[in-house]
Amino acid sequence: MRTCVPVTSNQKGAIAETKIAAAATELGIPVLRPIVEHGRFDLAFEIEDRLVRVQCKWGAFDSDAGVIKVNLQTCRLTPAGYIYGAYSEREIDAVAVYCAGLDRCYLLPVSTVAGRRSIHLRVKAPRNGQRACVNLEADFRLQGAVAQLGERQSGTLEATGSSPVSSTHSIDPKMVREVGSNLFRNHFGYYLERAAAGEEIRISRHGRPYARLVPAQPPRAAAA
Repeated sequence: MRTCVPVTSNQKGAIAETKIAAAATELGIPVLRPIVEHGRFDLAFEIEDRLVRVQCKWGAFDSDAGVIKVNLQTCRLTPAGYIYGAYSEREIDAVAVYCAGLDRCYLLPVSTVAGRRSIHLRVKAPRNGQRACVNLEADFRLQGAVAQLGERQSGTLEATGSSPVSSTHSIDPKMVREVGSNLFRNHFGYYLERAAAGEEIRISRHGRPYARLVPAQPPRAAAA
């Protein structure tokens, strides 16, 4: 009779990283690993000639609730003790999740996870039809999420070409952010704050440009 041995947190992390690297490789994505461990990201994906810094996480499937629970809290040891926090856009570009219960991998852009301590991916849509503030796991499955990430990167690069970035304000091309309509709707408050901070949010629908969200006031020019 086979005995089930509990899987430790370290083992879960190793399994998740291995499964995610294998799934990305099967999709033809070059995968790189940092030489030094315990950095802010575990892997790097080469997507559209850009290295995407990826933090790998284990997703726990709660079949009763119909959600995949992902812990996003960071922890690092300092001379003053343990410090807990959340990931930021300065540290990573995406979080990849492996859910053993479904044997499936996901990729969440940093705009979805930045500043959060946890996130739930809903396996089934809510019965009341709610879409706002709901993250459907189908929207973040690895293959589709990588394709969307590549499309956003291509769109950002195109935005830096000869065409004017904005007909209303002069915005640094680096401050242009591409986002799908579903993600924009689910995280409207976050993108509203980014626009107020001076970014231009370009919303696409079914892969095509759909709308733009720009700051009400033009960004302040740097002092000469």
